[in-house]
Amino acid sequence: MGKSIFVSYKYADAQVQDLGVYEVIDFFGTKRRIATTARHYVDEIAGILEEDDHIYKGENDGESMVALEDTTIASNLGDKIFYSSITIVLISKGMKEDFSSEKDQWIPWEISYSLKEQSRQGGKSKTNAVLAVVLPDPWGSYNYFIEENSCLYCNCRTLKTDFLFQILRDNMFNVRNPVHTDCANHIGRRPYKGYSSFIYSVKWNDFIVNPGKYIDIAISIRANINEYDIFKTI
Repeated sequence: MGKSIFVSYKYADAQVQDLGVYEVIDFFGTKRRIATTARHYVDEIAGILEEDDHIYKGENDGESMVALEDTTIASNLGDKIFYSSITIVLISKGMKEDFSSEKDQWIPWEISYSLKEQSRQGGKSKTNAVLAVVLPDPWGSYNYFIEENSCLYCNCRTLKTDFLFQILRDNMFNVRNPVHTDCANHIGRRPYKGYSSFIYSVKWNDFIVNPGKYIDIAISIRANINEYDIFKTI
């Protein structure tokens, strides 16, 4: 049975690795290379998922929410997210507008509604499984968010969650009873073991090799939702 997947992303963020995207510019089929944005990665996801999976897309190009009432936002997002069971949020280097409030940006709202239970036409949705797929920056690096082998002794990875929207930060490393490694080469808290975050993070180049594997990880984490402190509001 196919999965219903909502994809949250910053439409116009061009701080991502080039995918070699072209557009047709005339009736003769002439093509012109254009800047790759996070939106083009959504097209890539659609191409690698199973045939019966269905994607609901988030923000449209230039779609401002500054003047929208909360009820309008709720209606728009509720309709898109209600019928999904999985949310993929694309983490990209320019996903945040630094001079805009988080409440005036789509991604925090989309994650909030993905985590909330909603009622529609006599039915009630459950909290979505949420998977963070991290896109490479223009130089193919993930270090703006994921630093691999940050400890020479245990080869752990570091997630730079301060970079994220608050609602994403709050739902990472939020397991109620954390288990830590025995590596003593860390100042302060030792690295986590197991699935320590409700929102699991995976690099794009790993995700595209086996998307089903990582979607199933997010689903298995959601099945154990009571083991996590979930933050649903912005």
